[in-house]
Amino acid sequence: MIAYISGALVSAGENYIVIDNHGMGYRIFVSGKFLEHIPAYGTQIKIYTHMYIREDELTLYGFHSEEELSVFRILIGISGVGPKVAMAILTALTIQELQLAVISEDAKTISKANGVGTKGASRIILELKDKLKMEDMMDVAYEQSIVQDTQDLNAARDAILALVNLGYSNSEAALAVKKIGDTSQMDIESILKAALKKLI
Repeated sequence: MIAYISGALVSAGENYIVIDNHGMGYRIFVSGKFLEHIPAYGTQIKIYTHMYIREDELTLYGFHSEEELSVFRILIGISGVGPKVAMAILTALTIQELQLAVISEDAKTISKANGVGTKGASRIILELKDKLKMEDMMDVAYEQSIVQDTQDLNAARDAILALVNLGYSNSEAALAVKKIGDTSQMDIESILKAALKKLI
C-alpha cells in the first residue's frame, strides 16, 4: 500500500490532483477543502494516500494529514458509506466540524454533504461515537473552534476548566462555551454564566 506520495503538483480537476513523482503521474482524488488550499503548479507537495481496490477499480484518495486519512478510513468502514460519500463529508466539513457534529448529535450539519440524508447522518453519528475516541479527540478540536476568533483565549479556556470542575465533561463544557458565540469581549464570569444557561 502507498502510504504517501511526494512530488510536483502538475494539475488539478474538479475532485482530483495530479502529482509527478519521478516521471510518473499519479491522479489522486481529494476533497473540496483540499482543493481550496492547493499551491501553485510545480510546487513540491506531500500527500497521504489511501488505495481503494475493487474488482474494476483501483483509486487513490489523498489527504493533507494522517489525521484526515484516519477519519476517512473510519468513515468508509461505516455501512453504506463509500469513498465518494466519505470525501463528500470531508468536503462539507472540517475534521473539527465533523467531531463537533458527532458529539452534539447534529445530523443536520452532516447531512449537508452530498449523498448524505438525515437518516444516513444519524447512522454516521451513532457509529462514529463508537469508533472515534471522541473525548480524546474533541478537547483540542473544541478549543481551537472556540478560540479561533477570540482575542482573550484564556477567558474561554478558563471557563471550560471551571465547568469541568463543576462536573461537566470536557466536551459538554466546550460545546456550551461554543454556543455562546463571540466571547472576545467577555470576562470569565460572564462566559461561565452564559455557558451554564446553555447547559440547563
